Parts: sequence; C-alpha cells; structure tokens
Amino acid sequence: MYRIVIESEQKQGKIIKLTSEQKHYLKNVVRLKENNKFIVVDSENNTYIVELYNNNGEIIKQLNEQTELPVTVTLMIALPKGNRFDEVIRSCTELGINTIIPVISQRTLLRPSSNKLERWRKIVKEATEQSERQIVPTIVEPTSFLEALKNINKTDENRYICVARKKSKHLLTYLLPEITNSVVIATGCEGGWTEKEINEAINSGFIPVNLGLRVLRAVTAPLVVLSLVAGVLEKS
Repeated sequence: MYRIVIESEQKQGKIIKLTSEQKHYLKNVVRLKENNKFIVVDSENNTYIVELYNNNGEIIKQLNEQTELPVTVTLMIALPKGNRFDEVIRSCTELGINTIIPVISQRTLLRPSSNKLERWRKIVKEATEQSERQIVPTIVEPTSFLEALKNINKTDENRYICVARKKSKHLLTYLLPEITNSVVIATGCEGGWTEKEINEAINSGFIPVNLGLRVLRAVTAPLVVLSLVAGVLEKS
C-alpha cells in the first residue's frame, strides 16, 4: 500500500485531513479511488491503515509495525560538494538513521543556502515513506563541527570519528560486541578531517576508527557506516 507521513494536527479523531499535496499524490499520481486504502504514519510514530473518503482519510485500524533499528543512530556528516548530500541523506534514511547533523568542517567547500534545510527535510520525509519506516529522521540546521561536538549528548557511550590514513581500529571492532546504547558517528568531507578536528573529537569522547584499507569518498563513508551498524544490529 502507498504510504504518507502526516503532521500531528492532521489527525482529528479517526479522520486524517489530507494536504493539497497529499491529495494530488494519492488521487492523481498513484490514482487511488474513493474507499481505496493507504498507510499513514503520524508524528508520534503510529501507523494506520486509512481509507480514502471525501478527499480525506478515515482510519480503519492501527498497525503494529516494527522496521526501526533497536538503538538510535546519529550521523555527523561533513557536507560534501555540490548536491551530493541530497542522495546521502536519502540513502541514510532508508538504512535507518535517526538523526542527521550536517556539519561544516575546516575543509568543507559547500556553504548551504537558507532553503537547503527545507529541501533536505522533504527528501528525508519522502525516503521515510518509501522505505516503510515508522519514524521520520531528524535533520538539524548545519553547524560547525566544533559546535556540533559541544551539543552531542555526553551520555551517548558509543561515539566514533571515521579517519583515513591514520592508525586506528576498524569500526566493527567496537560494533560487534552488543550495542545497547545510542551510537554517534562522524564522517568527513573531501580531504577528511584536520588534525585539530580529530583531536577535538577525541577530547569530546570520540574514538578514531577506519572503514577499511581503502579511502572512501565523502558520500560513500556515511552509507558504509550505516550499513555496518544496521548489519550488526539486525544480524539475528
């Protein structure tokens, strides 16, 4: 069934007040007819089967779905050049990310415009619908790497920074023991992190890790990280 994500105010009792964009998608793009069913995910992580009724939706029943990772995963991603970040956050959403922190490192070339965040949140929402998730990941405003380090919750025990050409253990070394707490991982932009940034991260409780013997692109590293985390958490 087709799936849409709604805001909390759209759910009014058993009625789902569809936006004009959602009506267009359901009726003109996927061509649902009156009384056809679709799935709705609300802002409280509830999932419902809904029937199209009088240009809105009527809840038929609540679903007990579970497609989320068992622990929360946060990625601090140094912004890559061009529009490559769009596909990075789309794929990270599909892989189960909970929070995306776009960071501007010392070697970051991209300086995002004010409308970028709105575009990114729309991409994340679309990817949530496509990948049949119950949670829409949070993507925050771009910030400097040092500021992002200050804002990280210090109770998060599992904190790692991906480095290249530097002696470190593979990320799996730390992931393979049972993960029971949230995970925070930082990946760099083209050119990687500076020595100062790595040291600042270490001082903030981050452990330097590598992702293998090869040097990965800035847009590849976040996807490898999420694939490793999801693979470990869902291996059973």
